Amino acid sequence: MTFKNTCVACFLTASFLTASLAGAQTKPKKKTATPEKPAAAAATGAAKTGKSADNGAVILTLGAVKVPSYEFAYVYKKNNEKAEDAYTDKSVREYLDLYTNFKLKVIDAVKNGLDTTTAFKKELETYRKQLAQPYMTEKSVTEKLIKEAYERMKEEVNASHILISCAPDADPKDSLAAYNKIMAIRKNVLDGSRKFEDAAKAQSEDPSAKQNGGSLGYFTALQMVYPFEDAAYKLPKGGVSMPVRTRFGYHIIRLNDRRPSQGQVKIAHIMVKANPEMPKEDSLAAAKKAQEIYSRLQKGEAWSALCKDFSDDAGSKEKDGELPMFGTGMMIPVIEEAAFKLSKPGDFSAPVLSPYGWHIIKLLEKKPLDPYTELETTLKQKVNKDSRSELNSAALLARLRKENNLKEIPSVQKSAFAKGDTSLISGHWTYDEKDKANTRTMFTIGSKAYTVGDFYAFVKRTQHARNSTSPTYLMETAYKAYVDDELKKYEEEHLEEKYEDYRMLVKEYHEGILLFQLMDTKVWTKAMEDTTGLKEFYSKNKDKYRWSQRVNATIFNVANQKTLDDVKGMLKNKPFAVNEPKFADVKFDKNAIEPTKDTRSKILGVANQMRANKSLFIEVVGHVDPKEKTAISKKRAQAIVDSLVRRGVELKRITLKDYAKNKPAASGKAEDNQRVSFNVLDTTNKALEKVMNAKEALTVQVTEGMFQKGENTTLDALPWKVGDFRIENKENKDRILYVEIKAVEEPRAKTLDEARGLVISDYQNYLEKAWIEQLRKTYPVTVNEPEVKKLVKK
Repeated sequence: MTFKNTCVACFLTASFLTASLAGAQTKPKKKTATPEKPAAAAATGAAKTGKSADNGAVILTLGAVKVPSYEFAYVYKKNNEKAEDAYTDKSVREYLDLYTNFKLKVIDAVKNGLDTTTAFKKELETYRKQLAQPYMTEKSVTEKLIKEAYERMKEEVNASHILISCAPDADPKDSLAAYNKIMAIRKNVLDGSRKFEDAAKAQSEDPSAKQNGGSLGYFTALQMVYPFEDAAYKLPKGGVSMPVRTRFGYHIIRLNDRRPSQGQVKIAHIMVKANPEMPKEDSLAAAKKAQEIYSRLQKGEAWSALCKDFSDDAGSKEKDGELPMFGTGMMIPVIEEAAFKLSKPGDFSAPVLSPYGWHIIKLLEKKPLDPYTELETTLKQKVNKDSRSELNSAALLARLRKENNLKEIPSVQKSAFAKGDTSLISGHWTYDEKDKANTRTMFTIGSKAYTVGDFYAFVKRTQHARNSTSPTYLMETAYKAYVDDELKKYEEEHLEEKYEDYRMLVKEYHEGILLFQLMDTKVWTKAMEDTTGLKEFYSKNKDKYRWSQRVNATIFNVANQKTLDDVKGMLKNKPFAVNEPKFADVKFDKNAIEPTKDTRSKILGVANQMRANKSLFIEVVGHVDPKEKTAISKKRAQAIVDSLVRRGVELKRITLKDYAKNKPAASGKAEDNQRVSFNVLDTTNKALEKVMNAKEALTVQVTEGMFQKGENTTLDALPWKVGDFRIENKENKDRILYVEIKAVEEPRAKTLDEARGLVISDYQNYLEKAWIEQLRKTYPVTVNEPEVKKLVKK
């Protein structure tokens, strides 16, 4: 069970209060909040006023602390406005009770000085910046970019490019050199003296161009940096663009083709796990398993049964392998390509390999691009993260320059820039902080003046080594960056004066962080670390935590009767030989009974694996070459047995075998018989499954564990008693289900360890309730009834 499952923001709105009402008090996971509501407020044109409807009225008094009516009214409206029972007497009073508990905890946190710590101040500042983001944007620009992106998503373009690298902050002369170089390549392409693909392979500085000739395949909006996408979509088919500048450098783009959007597809898949790091034997077994599943589908076996029995994707197998709808660029490319090639629902692909394994893909549905109204929110999020946001930032800065009355003094700028020298290029520039000229004002924002010294401090703080860049250019670009930064900072510092929503959100986060910290101390961590209190609470309430009747069972889903007979034989003769793990031979010098030094580390490896996996048994086999004495063989094996026992392997799990001159090494070399080899055996049913499936995938599928009623349909259909059962597989009648019920456990109380998650959760609720009762005594609660009644509208 997880004890941290919501973000701090949950304490600020109805989600926290509702959770309190329901008694759900597990410890939330503290993570960076991404507030959505402020964005919504900004998008709907939040009023630019810092004034609230504060007439001095108070709705609550908690000890000496007064809670303004407008504050509660604001929070109630924000979190209950869309509820069916909003503004009923019952709703208002329930929420007021929860809000009272919330404010009592915050008061206690302040009393404990939690709002004075450096950690608290730093965290609040982080959230303050996040909350400011939706207000630091230009709505009209964003809307235009969203609509443009949607229109472009109706098409997919196929393009190639040639890149000449150029850093975003390159010196103008370097930028010009890169521009001239790409223009020369463009000229050669246009006049036919060189094919585009050949030029890309020979001259493009995109490393992949040497293999793909600059081809990027098909893409749609929001999949390339915006300047590149914009140029590509504006080209006619076959056209070659003028140089396009991105953060990577200069590109020329050729549009190869354009086609209507492929839309979206919904698929199901059967997955067999595989990855590049797995042993070769496992990789081959996975491929074989996938091919066998595919063959059975081709023969008409039911997709549902094969998916349920054999898919390794636990998240989708119970839903017949169904995955969410996706479009171009939203899925692993190999799966996406295979999915869009399928023509009609019900068609399925041959196995395709992804980084996660083999997939057999079945088409469930194809549909066109979603309507704009359905995609608008998602597109907005993407546009705000995309390179398009640079356009929005430029528009924002233009507005802030006017709105906040930026005034610059060019003469001061010019003399300030002159102090830049070549040390700026190497990143070691400094200045005389005592120079009186540093006090001169370079620019003002509102009534705030920014001096030469302020600018120099920014330059010194942000400088870093550059390649062949002039000092004057660096000073100019640093100045622009400094002005832009200060314009944004000035706006952020005055947001609370402009937007009531922002001011209230900051207050809510301020209180939410305090509450989180105190709840952690008083409730969550205490419940998990107070072992004595937890045991006492469990002892008083143990009847709440019970198992219903359970069975310890193993289910073998086998291919046929012969397979079942083989399985029964292996179960009777445990341990049985397995192919993995494999242990390398330990080599010996001629006539020696102690291993060579360079192979002794292998013995330690064997011992480590044997200690880690208690289900393993091992046969230690001695060998000699034809020219050695036969008796040496057993002594070699005994030396290895002794070594393993010294390293902590139980002797009862080791069998010594003496092959002497029998079963010589496959190489035929005499020296390769101067060795001890190992045969590995196992006792687990999962190892049995692996052995049986080595020759033919899907031969056996094993499910085992403790089960209650309703957890396994096969067991639910059987009498719950110890014994073996052979039943028909209802989903695939060619297969057999063999069930071993090893034990039936009657209903009983769970131990504290078995119920720990639930017990901790309940103990947290108990601690919080006791804490709130104490707080209500410490800070007597007085409710102003007339103010409460003003909120009741139904």
